Amino acid sequence: MERSARIERKTRETDIRLSLVLDGSGKAQADTGIGFFDHMLSSFARHGLFDLEVTVKGDLYVDCHHTIEDTGIVLGEAIAKAAGDKKSIRRYGHVILPMDDALILCAADLSGRPYLGFEASFGAERVGGFDTEMVREFFYAVACNAGMNLHIRQLAGTNCHHLIEGMFKAFAKTLDEALREDPRITDVLSTKGSL
Repeated sequence: MERSARIERKTRETDIRLSLVLDGSGKAQADTGIGFFDHMLSSFARHGLFDLEVTVKGDLYVDCHHTIEDTGIVLGEAIAKAAGDKKSIRRYGHVILPMDDALILCAADLSGRPYLGFEASFGAERVGGFDTEMVREFFYAVACNAGMNLHIRQLAGTNCHHLIEGMFKAFAKTLDEALREDPRITDVLSTKGSL
C-alpha cells in the first residue's frame, strides 16, 4: 500500500497544493516563487528519496514569511497523513551530515509529540529571496504539524547556503530513516501501543 498524501490549503495569504510519496525515488517539482526554497525542497525530496510536488502562490509582495511557513505546515500535515498509523516503522532517525564547511546534526522521533530544538547562527540575513530566519520557522511548522520531535544543530560552518542546504538534506536523511519499515516491528515501536 502506497504511503502518500495530497494536501491543499488556501488562505488569504497562500494557496498551496502538495503531494508526497514516502517510498519514492527522489523526484521533485517545486514552484513556490522563491528559487532558493525550491532548491531546498528539491534537495529534501532527492536525499530522502521522497517524491514531492508542491505549488505555492503566496503573498511574496509582503515578504517570504507566509509562503515558507505555510509550506512547512502543509508538508508536516502530509508527512503525518502519509505515515498513517506508523506500524512497523523505526520511529527514530538521526544523521550528522557534512556539506562543504557546514556540519549538521539532525535527529527525529515520530512520537506524535511535537517539539523543535534548533541551534544555528546565520551570518547573512538572506540567501536569494529566502530570509535565513525562516529556516527555524519552516522546521517548527513541519515538526508541529507532523507531530515529531525534531532537533537540528549546526556543528560547524559559516556559509549560509551550505548551512541551510545541509539542514534540509540532514532532515531528509533523518526522516527517511525514521519512516523506514522494519519487519521485526509488528506493531508500533512504543510501550503505550500507539504513537
